[in-house]
Amino acid sequence: MGLDLSGIKIAVVGGDRRELFLIPELARLGANVAVAGFPPCLELSQVELCKTFEAALKNVSVIIFPIPGTDPQGMIKALDANSKLMFTPEIAKIIPPETLIIIGSAREFLRDWAIQYNWKLIEMGELDEVAILNAIPSAEGALQIAMEQLPITIHNSKSFVLGFGRLGKTLTRMLQGIGAQTTVVARKRADLARIFEIGCRPISFAQLPRVISEAEIIFNTVPALILDEQMLSLLQKEALIIDLASYPGGTDFAAAKKLDLKAILAPGLPGKVAPKTSGKILAQVIPQLILRELSLDIHENRLKEGAWDAS
Repeated sequence: MGLDLSGIKIAVVGGDRRELFLIPELARLGANVAVAGFPPCLELSQVELCKTFEAALKNVSVIIFPIPGTDPQGMIKALDANSKLMFTPEIAKIIPPETLIIIGSAREFLRDWAIQYNWKLIEMGELDEVAILNAIPSAEGALQIAMEQLPITIHNSKSFVLGFGRLGKTLTRMLQGIGAQTTVVARKRADLARIFEIGCRPISFAQLPRVISEAEIIFNTVPALILDEQMLSLLQKEALIIDLASYPGGTDFAAAKKLDLKAILAPGLPGKVAPKTSGKILAQVIPQLILRELSLDIHENRLKEGAWDAS
């Protein structure tokens, strides 16, 4: 039996070209979809186009925000350049309790509101089924940037990967596959052992200052300040830094500029380099996520009712 979203009202607020593959799939599965922040286009012919954030929220039980989430002020990226979508305290007040909120990564203020107003908040960036698949276009996009920016081949380059999480693992395999001399910096002893086992050089973060001067390309995946001014001062002037961590990244970009180093902050690559693939990932995962979470709510309510009756 296929997925069925009939009777579920969903608002998709903001996004990029990825959502143009997600939204038609939600409608195809029977959902009543309202969108804000999108221009009229063929992909959205079966959904309700709303001019404002507030209009899209009418009677919804699910709200989907973009993978990048909001900026620190609550601004939401929109495909329609004329749309100004801002998640304000006034809008938060009109979202009913138990609304399912789906977002890539939530700011602290949104997490606080979720608790205050009793929303069900799901951060997709924390879900393996999204993050692992999104690591593929992210890694490919990082390699594309490196090839465009450098006068050398990635093959035989001294490439450093900072972090051995979901993206770090994928990027390491790709670098290995095209013949880079790959050094991977990790914290856990088990990860360092795995890095050695797959044929790369394992380095702990404590060891990094002693060897970072060798690096020709550095790919950072760690969302913490790793490449501070002191660390950057150890780099060769021709080195390229590609920071893939979520904003603000793990690099002191002001210090990099002062040191005349080329450092590029490149979050959100899936939506830029492979929106179709990334959109299909969302279209595969989000309907299942909605049904699972709403079914859990129904089940919990029935348990509560049963407990009340039993008393």
